[in-house]
Amino acid sequence: MARVWRVARSCATASVLMWAALAVAAPEPSVTRWVDPFIGTDGTGHVFPGATVPFGMVAPSPDNADRGWSYAGGYQHRNPRILGFSNTHISGAGIPELGDVLLQPRAGRRWSGASTDFSATKQASSERAKPGFYAVRLPGHGVGVELTATQRVALHRWRFDAPGPAQVLVDLQHGLHFTDQPRVTQAVSQVDAPAGEISGTVHSRNWVEREASFVLRFSQPIRRVQTLPARAGELAPRYLLDFDLGAARVLEARVALSTVDVPGARRNLAEADGLDFDAARRAADAQWQRLLARIEIEADARTRRIFYSALYRTLLHPSDISDADGRVRGPTGQVIRAAGPYYSTLSLWDTFRGVHPLHTLIVPERVPGYIDTFVQHQRAMGYLPLWTAWGRETWTMIGNPALPVMSDAALKGLAGKHLQPALDAMVASATQPRPDAPPWAQRSWADYERLGYVPLDRVPGESVSKTAEYGIGDDAVARVARLLGDSALAERFEARARGWRQLFDAPSATLRGRDSEGRWRTPFNPIVPTSPMNNPGDYTEANAYQYTLTPALHDPDGLTALLGGPQALGDWLDRFFRLEGAGDNKHLGQEAMLGQYAHGNEPSHHIAYLYRWSDRPDRAAQRIRQIVRSFYSDRPDGIIGNDDCGQMSAWYVLATLGLYPVQPGAARWTAGAPQVRRARLRNPQGLDLRIEAARAAPDQAPTAELDGRAQDPRAMAHADLVGARVLRFR
Repeated sequence: MARVWRVARSCATASVLMWAALAVAAPEPSVTRWVDPFIGTDGTGHVFPGATVPFGMVAPSPDNADRGWSYAGGYQHRNPRILGFSNTHISGAGIPELGDVLLQPRAGRRWSGASTDFSATKQASSERAKPGFYAVRLPGHGVGVELTATQRVALHRWRFDAPGPAQVLVDLQHGLHFTDQPRVTQAVSQVDAPAGEISGTVHSRNWVEREASFVLRFSQPIRRVQTLPARAGELAPRYLLDFDLGAARVLEARVALSTVDVPGARRNLAEADGLDFDAARRAADAQWQRLLARIEIEADARTRRIFYSALYRTLLHPSDISDADGRVRGPTGQVIRAAGPYYSTLSLWDTFRGVHPLHTLIVPERVPGYIDTFVQHQRAMGYLPLWTAWGRETWTMIGNPALPVMSDAALKGLAGKHLQPALDAMVASATQPRPDAPPWAQRSWADYERLGYVPLDRVPGESVSKTAEYGIGDDAVARVARLLGDSALAERFEARARGWRQLFDAPSATLRGRDSEGRWRTPFNPIVPTSPMNNPGDYTEANAYQYTLTPALHDPDGLTALLGGPQALGDWLDRFFRLEGAGDNKHLGQEAMLGQYAHGNEPSHHIAYLYRWSDRPDRAAQRIRQIVRSFYSDRPDGIIGNDDCGQMSAWYVLATLGLYPVQPGAARWTAGAPQVRRARLRNPQGLDLRIEAARAAPDQAPTAELDGRAQDPRAMAHADLVGARVLRFR
C-alpha cells in the first residue's frame, strides 16, 4: 500500500499550515512565469536547473557528469545523458562540490547486481524547469521525473510507464568532484526496508572536508535491497532497490539532509510531513513569487525573461544550512546552535561586489543573519569567511571580502544590534595570524603592515591583487570604526587602505608587483593575465590593466587623482576598452571581452561605471548598454562566465535598474543607465521606490534626482535612496 505522509508532531502541523498559507498567497499574474532556470546552463555559466526555494539548503537537480570544470553545477544543457538526480548543488561556481545522495529510477526489473551503467538519455523536449520545480522524461527508463523542494527537504515524484515493478539506484558514493580521487573517506548507513527508509552519514574530502547526514524515505516499502559491488577506492555503498507498485504507477521519495547528524536530518524531514508533492510545489512557487515581485519592471517579454531569471539566481544563495532545531556544523567541524539562519555557499570574493548590496535593497531582512553567521564563523576559526561550502572554509580567492559586506550592512543599519562584536571580528580577521591556513592563503600580516603592500617575493603569487583587495577590507574596517566613534582605529586602517598606491607604476599607469626590497617586477607586460591555478603571477584571474581599477571599489577619488584627474581617467578608460589582448581564456578570467574589459570575471564589473568620475560621464551609459546587449540573453548560453552564486546576474539586475555599488562597503550607489523606462522596488522594511528613465538631450549631461532633488550620480546615499519615492534618470 502507498505510504501516507503523516504529521508526526504539532510543529510539523504548524509547518504544514505555513506551507498551505504560502501556497495560496501568490498574487496573479505570476512573476515566476518569466523565470527560465535553463539560462546559464550551457557553457560557462555553471548554473543548475533543478528545484529549490530561496536560500534553500537542498536543491534536487539532474547530474550529467560527476567531475570536470564544466560540471561544477552537475549539468550542461546540451548533454543528453543523466546519471541521476542528486539533492545538493551550488549555482554558478567554478569548482564542483556537493551532489549528495543520487537517485535514479527505472520501470521494471532490468538492473541486477552486475549492472554497471545506470545512466539515462533524456527526452529533451520534455525537460521543464520553473522556480521550485523541475521535470524530465527518461524514455529508455520508462519514467517521468518531477522534483520540488522545501527549505530542508527534496521531493522526488516518479511516474512510470507501466504499473508493477520498479527499481531505484541510491548512490551514496556519488558527488561532484574537484579532483579524480575518490571523495568519500568513510560512510555509515542503514536500510529499513519495511519502512521504505535509508539513513546514514557520508564523510567526504573534495573542495572541502565535510560530512552530510541524510534520511531518505520512500512512499512504498522496499521489497528487495542489493548492495552493488564497490568500485576501486569506494567507501560508501550503492544500493539497488526493488519496489512493487501493484496497480500504481507513481513512487515518491523524500530526502532530508543535515550537517550535524541523522536525528537532525530526521527532524528536518518531519517539517514536510503531511505535505504532498503538489502542495510543496505550489508553496515553493509562492515563496519565489513573493520575493521576485519585490521588483516590477516595464519591459518586453524577452527582457522580462532575462531580468527575472537573473533576479532568481541572485536569491539562490547564500544557503541557510541550519537544521530545524537550530544546530549546524561550523567551519572547524564543531556543532553550533545558531540563533537564526546560518548561511553557507558564501562566494564572497564575487558577491560582495553586487549580490550583497542588492540584497540590502530587496531582502534586507536576511542581512542581519549574514552578519551573525560571519561573526560565528570568526569566533570558530579566528577570521571571517572567504568562500564556504556546506559550512566549511575552502580558502578560495583572496582578500577579506566579508569586510565590505559587514561595513555596508552596518552603515545601512542592517547589521543587527551587536555592532561592536562585528567590528571586533573585522579587526581580528584583518590583523591576527592564520597559522592553519594553506600555503597559498594569507597566514601573516607582518609584511603587509610593515611595507604597506604584499611583496611578490614573500607570497606564492597574486601579490598585486592581494594588496588591492586588502585595501577594500581595510577601508571597510575604518568605516565601521568611525561609525562607532573609534577615531584611532579608523585612522590606522585608513592608512593601511592607501597602501596600494605604492604599487602604482607611473610609466605604465598600472599597478605593478614589487618585492620586499622595493624592486619592480621585471619583465612586465600589463596585458598578460595570470591565475594561481594556471599561470602563477601577481594577479588573480586578471591582468595589470584590470586590477589597476580595483582601488576604485573604496577610493575612486584617490584613483582618479593618481591617474591625473578626470580627463586622464577618461583617456585611460577609453584606451582600456579599445586595447586588444591575447583573446578569451576562461581559466584566466579573460571572457566576454571588450578590449581589456572582461565581463566574464568579477574584477571588471564596476569599471564601466568609473566613467562617472571622468570628464565624459555619458560613456558609462554607452558601455553599460553594450555589455547588456553583448553578454546576456534568454538562451541556455545566456551567461558568459561563471554566474558565481549570482554575481553575474546581480550585475544585470542592477544595470537594468540603473544602479551599481561602485563602493560596495560605503552604503552608496552610483547611477548608471536604466535599461527599462519604469521599475518599482519594494521590501518589507518600507521601501517603495519608483524608478523612471527619460532620454536626455544630446548636449545634456546624465542626471539623477530623488524626489526632485538633484543627486551626485557618483555617490547617492543609501539612506536617501530607500527614503525616497521616485528616482528619476536622464
